[in-house]
Amino acid sequence: MSFLSIFSKQPKEQSKPNEAPAHWVKCQQCQSLMYFKEVEFLHQVCPKCDFHMRINATQRIELLCDEGSFVELDANLKATDPLKFVDKKSYKKRLIEANAKTGKNSSLISGEGKIEGIDVQLVCFDFAFMGGSLGSVEGERIVRAAHRALNKHQPLIIASASGGARMQESTYSLLQMSKTSAAIKRLSDAKIPYISILTDPTMGGVSASFASLGDIIMAEPGALIGFAGARVIKQTIGADLPEGFQRAEFLLEHGLIDMIVKRNDMKKTIADILGYFNIKSDVALISANEEFEAKPTDESAENFELKLKQ
Repeated sequence: MSFLSIFSKQPKEQSKPNEAPAHWVKCQQCQSLMYFKEVEFLHQVCPKCDFHMRINATQRIELLCDEGSFVELDANLKATDPLKFVDKKSYKKRLIEANAKTGKNSSLISGEGKIEGIDVQLVCFDFAFMGGSLGSVEGERIVRAAHRALNKHQPLIIASASGGARMQESTYSLLQMSKTSAAIKRLSDAKIPYISILTDPTMGGVSASFASLGDIIMAEPGALIGFAGARVIKQTIGADLPEGFQRAEFLLEHGLIDMIVKRNDMKKTIADILGYFNIKSDVALISANEEFEAKPTDESAENFELKLKQ
């Protein structure tokens, strides 16, 4: 920039919206303006009103799993277009756009990791990929995660954030409701815990299937949870609905979910719950074995093992 250009009357070139640095975040609930580093430190939770903003699947995995412990599986599965579906755009084009936007091939990430040393099978939805919709690939990934949990005797955890079944796959996507529910039933029969985490939003076929089948169902504060939208329900039944009837707080009060857990407390809460199911971390198992080996020989191994279980 030259010295004379400082006094020029020509307006300075402004940054385009997508080029301007996003250093400030506006809360959708209280409208407060906050420095983005502060919000990132709290995992996208407003420090003023505790509003839980949406996060993607990668961020949730980092939040829940021990650092460096998560390994993604079934990443090679990709959606096809069995019906050659076209609405305003072709289904193939929507998949390409969703992949470019998120860098993912599916609306969920599945794999295995550790939560405070406990081995788990983890599935996390990403609402940014076609509204977190449930398609044939997503259903297959959930079923495979359930089978791994069954074979390895590890707990299954699914964090849902979805608008429901994917309309572009029609009956193929609706079949995933029964398919995933059947896989969850096998875990129940084998006494393997399944924890369902409902985040904003969890709607449609997802809420009506595996998301509501957890041994423990927890939700984030203020999460939108339901099957159909409030407007559709009102038009169907022809009656006014209670305020906030599809929010986590209302559902907790009426017994649909077991607890509401703040995002920053989620990891510790899950680890505590798994402890109640008598699922111990690697560190706890090593400590128990060392204690067993240090016991006097006059006490039988059977009695000591019984005490450990108690």
